[in-house]
Amino acid sequence: MTRHIDPPRATSGSSSTTRSRLSPALRREQLLEMGVRLLATRSLDELSIDHLAEEAGVSRGLLYHYFGGKQEFREAVCRRAADELVARTAPPADGEPADRLLASVAAYLDYVIGNRQGYVSLVRGAAGGNAALRQVYDDARAALTDRIFTTDARGEVVPDTPAARLLVRGWAALAEELVLTWIAEPGEVSRDELLRLVAGSLPALVTTLP
Repeated sequence: MTRHIDPPRATSGSSSTTRSRLSPALRREQLLEMGVRLLATRSLDELSIDHLAEEAGVSRGLLYHYFGGKQEFREAVCRRAADELVARTAPPADGEPADRLLASVAAYLDYVIGNRQGYVSLVRGAAGGNAALRQVYDDARAALTDRIFTTDARGEVVPDTPAARLLVRGWAALAEELVLTWIAEPGEVSRDELLRLVAGSLPALVTTLP
């Protein structure tokens, strides 16, 4: 049984006192958020419990208590980062379908730019056979693509058929590859050109549906 190790009690300063009084659930949430911030600028391999413990000013034992181990900690951080990606890229509630899609794609691009190292690590980890990371990746991809089939007051944006779902999954993979390639080497393609390319390709593909 893992022994609970409390964080050091504050000797002075209101921020330290507040930190020591956090409930276990809130403390875990705080550590997860810090892990997500660290993941934005480093790969999963570079995301260590030791580093987070130093940044948070807590013991390694406390982190093991909350997450169980290094792998579990990284998976929890990836899950939280994926949830954040889905939330940030939610399309606006109002507007024309094409404009809402463009806004969602722009938010996706901005998220990947700001969290490139962690995002690439998740993609590679999922492709490399890590079952837990694959599940996180697949769940995030499903959330991003399923909302394309939501119905608003104007009717279906994309017809919800097996062929359409297959096509949208392929488009999502295309969009990811375009974004990652452009971030690594944009060349003479502007940001606006990339966004129009990614967002405009889905309606074009939909026209090929039987």
